[in-house]
Amino acid sequence: MRILGIDPGIATVGFGFVDQARGCPLRPVQYGAITTEAGLPLSTRLVQINRDLEELIRTFQPDALSVEELFFNTNITTGIAVAHGRGIILYTAEKLGVPIFEYTPSQVKQAVVGYGKAEKRQVMDMTRRLLKLNRIPRPDDAADALALAICHARSATSLLRQNPLAKPTV
Repeated sequence: MRILGIDPGIATVGFGFVDQARGCPLRPVQYGAITTEAGLPLSTRLVQINRDLEELIRTFQPDALSVEELFFNTNITTGIAVAHGRGIILYTAEKLGVPIFEYTPSQVKQAVVGYGKAEKRQVMDMTRRLLKLNRIPRPDDAADALALAICHARSATSLLRQNPLAKPTV
């Protein structure tokens, strides 16, 4: 299975592709960032994100897209801009038939580090270790996107995912 992790934004959209095969470690395929120029109209930036993401999806053909759920911090203006970018990401994936899976920051931290309140640096370092990379991916948005892909890889292989009728045991 090839998973595309996306860290949404407007100025920078992090992306990371990982391959997952049963019984094999996760393998990084490609990662980086879609960037848009500050000062351009929002609509122009959204079209650029759409075009670049379409090209990535057509080139790497992911089986699933893992994206971070929107989290509003104290800056509502930034949150609204990120929401616009996230909307384009969801639209593009749906348009191209890529199944979408959404995860909260806590779920990503739990899946990658084993602790839902881990620090950003811990997540980045574990992402590097799990993917056997020589250094932490740059920009940070790309590392975040790879962490989202890892989160989905771990979630998609859980027993609950494989059998939706299974009841959790306490």
